[in-house]
Amino acid sequence: MSTLIWIAVALVVIAVYLSWTAGRLDRLHSRLDAARAALDAQLLRRASIAQELATAGVLDPAASIVLYQAAHAARQSEEEHREVAESELSQALRAVFQDGAQAEAVREAPGGEDALGELTEAVRRVPMARRFHNDAVRAARALRRHRTVRWFRLAGHAPFPLAFEMDDEPPAALGRVPGAEEAER
Repeated sequence: MSTLIWIAVALVVIAVYLSWTAGRLDRLHSRLDAARAALDAQLLRRASIAQELATAGVLDPAASIVLYQAAHAARQSEEEHREVAESELSQALRAVFQDGAQAEAVREAPGGEDALGELTEAVRRVPMARRFHNDAVRAARALRRHRTVRWFRLAGHAPFPLAFEMDDEPPAALGRVPGAEEAER
């Protein structure tokens, strides 16, 4: 009788551990979904602002075309090509704003200061959102690699999380926008 009690206690402990682990994995997947949604929102915001600037008529024609095509491609890309399209938008932003001439042209236009500030914020937030997403991916992957999770199939049918790797280096000319220092204080 004592042996049956110990077996029942062991089974209850194992069931509680498995339930706790499954709950933790579910929370990580929820965090991963939220981080992916935030990353998608920041990428869409960056592409939208870049597209608005490209069509505003304040950039030179060649820069407008390059920026518009890259932003359009980033907004319209399929999921499997998204990283490449977003990297190409980063490269286009760096090419257009490699020196301060284009930034000055935007700044001098009516409403240009605000537009440049929005673009700067969007460009800064993309690496942060990507870092949060990739941290969530790392945590979920680490838990999913445990034997217990694999043996008891605690992840269910959830796809294995993939990191979002892209070139997100900001253009040098968008480093600091006058007025942004006061807004940060």
